[in-house]
Amino acid sequence: MSRQPKAADLDLCLCHGCGQACAMHEQPHHCPRCGAALHRLKPESLARTWAYLAAALIFYVPANLLPVMNTSLLGQGEDSTIITGVLEFWDAGAWDIASIIFIASIGVPAIKFCALILLLVTAQRRSQWACRQRSKLFRFVELVGYWSMLDVMVVALVASLVKFQALGTIEPRAGILFFGMVVVFTMLAAMSFDPRLIWQNTPAPEILDEP
Repeated sequence: MSRQPKAADLDLCLCHGCGQACAMHEQPHHCPRCGAALHRLKPESLARTWAYLAAALIFYVPANLLPVMNTSLLGQGEDSTIITGVLEFWDAGAWDIASIIFIASIGVPAIKFCALILLLVTAQRRSQWACRQRSKLFRFVELVGYWSMLDVMVVALVASLVKFQALGTIEPRAGILFFGMVVVFTMLAAMSFDPRLIWQNTPAPEILDEP
């Protein structure tokens, strides 16, 4: 049995721009195909991910406490937070819209927070626990990030429909801005995390020696 060599053993690095395997012994460290800078690991990955995640957690509080929209019907206006908006849609019989807003506004951010914290803590502890599952978890976080703006789109769509039908007016409030900031910072946190940190301390697989 012999150990299968890693990319570091062969002095190779994968380009983030085009995916080409590049030799790191050449100076300067830039991809010969696309010209992108080469790094064995993303610089200050853990620190930048923690910073973006902390900012997202800070903005998550006013995003849920402040009103996200103001509904005016027949001259009477009322501010609605995310929770009250979900309850209003549910009481009105629009359980499908209420479910979408609840999942996009509360469920998805909470899942992303927990997943990123788990990835960060295990990477800092150089854990070898469930590396394959953690890699899948990171790809899941990247996937759900594309649907994080769904709540903002729902508010915009409902406002357009109400104005089109001349039933009243719906105007966005400060809460929707903070929610947008939560989405931006969680996406930046996911982009800053280097998934190669998950596998950094795992032993290389062994291969059978040819007879």
